Amino acid sequence: MALIDLSIFIIYMILMLGVGFYFMKKNTGQDDYYVGGRNIGSWHIGLSVVATDVGGGFSVGLGGLGFVMGLSGSWMLFTGLLGAWIAAVTLIPIVKANPAFEKFYTLPQIFQYLFDKKVGIVAAIISFIGYLGFTSSQLLAGAKLASGTFPTLDLNTALLIMGVIAVVYTVLGGLKAVIYTDTVQWIVLMLGFIFIGLPVSYYHVGGWESIRNTLPDEYFSLANLSWQDFANWGITILPIWFVGMTLYQRIFASTDVKSAKKAWFIAGLFEWPIMAFMGVSLGLLAKVAFEQGLIVESLETLDPEMGLPILLSTVLPPGIMGLMMSAYFSAVLSTADSCLMAASGNLTTDLFGRSLRTKSDKFVMRVSQLFTLIIGVVALIIALQMTNVLDLMLYSYAFMVSGLLVPIIAGLFWNMRSPVAAMASMIIGGGITAVLSLMNVSLPFGLDPNFFGVFASLAVFLLVYKTKNVQ
Repeated sequence: MALIDLSIFIIYMILMLGVGFYFMKKNTGQDDYYVGGRNIGSWHIGLSVVATDVGGGFSVGLGGLGFVMGLSGSWMLFTGLLGAWIAAVTLIPIVKANPAFEKFYTLPQIFQYLFDKKVGIVAAIISFIGYLGFTSSQLLAGAKLASGTFPTLDLNTALLIMGVIAVVYTVLGGLKAVIYTDTVQWIVLMLGFIFIGLPVSYYHVGGWESIRNTLPDEYFSLANLSWQDFANWGITILPIWFVGMTLYQRIFASTDVKSAKKAWFIAGLFEWPIMAFMGVSLGLLAKVAFEQGLIVESLETLDPEMGLPILLSTVLPPGIMGLMMSAYFSAVLSTADSCLMAASGNLTTDLFGRSLRTKSDKFVMRVSQLFTLIIGVVALIIALQMTNVLDLMLYSYAFMVSGLLVPIIAGLFWNMRSPVAAMASMIIGGGITAVLSLMNVSLPFGLDPNFFGVFASLAVFLLVYKTKNVQ
């Protein structure tokens, strides 16, 4: 690792920590800490949304998909565009129009409002577990980038560095620090992709003719995927726009309906085609480099998600490498910090809210910071036990979707507000997905466990709801 690369990276990290310290002094209570004072503009919200959603998991994961299947891997984020735009048209007007939601901080508070307190608690537990796993996936993504790029840095040491930085500035600054650093981090990531990663990698593998001659035609096709691939991505990613607490926090943080909708349209467009094709293209270039012998590892031992960082470490000169790593770490931090805030909100507001209700704003904020710190440490420990970023992230998504999607749709859109039906569907849906994922069994048609969890959740909700109404 060149000294100049290390220096650039350290300076960038210090700047991120500085943002946390700055907003620590600005935060006066939970409104500031969890929803940014409820007056943040559409561009900051929009860039924060896409930075959070894409993040390190998709950045590293997209590179892995590009390495394995080429441009068709971009369809994974097409589901993100669909989810963002559908939510903008259908979900945001409902959430922002309800005066009861004006003082809410979390998604489980909506569950409690629609159903009852017990349903809200179960929703909080599901959301908390999901975002704990999601945070771990982001820390693992950052560690993979670091250890793949800097050979002298092992994976566990890299995890510790990422964890400390992400946790510290999130603990200090809250959602304002998260959103404003997300904006900077997303811009840095885009500039890194456009002006460093793509052109330098393209040049070193020999340009277009060399790329075409090295890889088979299916790598350049948008049809190099099965219907199961798209179905599994769709059932996992598209619904997250309706159950992701990081997203509800940003709806609450937006100034009004118009501003929030604009933010979601911005986010969707950045997800696909912009980020999608840049991410898989870099993975495709890593595959070319591997076939050309620039990446000296056997296909049996090489983790596809490591192909991209190894390529970058091979082709980027000192100084430029530091800038590119800062760009990639931006993606990681922009998601890890948001997931930490979501999980912390679940604990502070939904699970311990009654105990803190009579306490001062200052005391509650300090408790919030303590919870954020504890969650960050636990997420780091989980990340130390995992190996695959995309799998960990999608498992976390799937658990939240299968547990929360049906009740929130039923309550908000269909006015079907049975607490018993909601509770049953959450437990059955989330439980089936979790069990099937842990069992790692072959499922019919190659479908994701989430498919079976969601449809089981729907069937149970409708059955219980109809039964209760007949009585």
